[in-house]
Amino acid sequence: MKFVSEKVIDAVIDELDELEEELYELKMEAFAQAQPVVLAYLFNEENFHLLTEDEKGFLQYLCLIAWISFERVNGSTEPVGEELIGELEEKNYGILEEAPGKKFRDRLDPFFEGYPQEDLLAFLEEAVLEEEDDPDSFVTKEGRETIFIAAKTVLDALIA
Repeated sequence: MKFVSEKVIDAVIDELDELEEELYELKMEAFAQAQPVVLAYLFNEENFHLLTEDEKGFLQYLCLIAWISFERVNGSTEPVGEELIGELEEKNYGILEEAPGKKFRDRLDPFFEGYPQEDLLAFLEEAVLEEEDDPDSFVTKEGRETIFIAAKTVLDALIA
């Protein structure tokens, strides 16, 4: 597996930001066709009922960036299975629960130890923490944990 650099991630973000809505939807459809279980997971209301609609859309956007970036460097990924996503999500929540530290940012440190795609993981971390102190941020304090764990779970599944 090749390393996905920050430069690749930034290029994907720039490309997506410049797309018209119809072309963006085509990218999401391609993601859904390539990774149907991942998209079913991301659109599962039971998993994400506590998130606002903006947060749900943001989570899907983050996962789309991660998928495109990973595939751009490493080629097509195998479709992810439902069982794998469940195992990875449970593992990630376990790491978060056992992490020392009171601040959310500090509790994410254990996720980086030996992680093979550190730039992609840092991108996810920065995305949920970017406006941490901004009361107008659409990522709520309550949503940060769920969004990070879900996006990390999807990234782990793509890498697996």
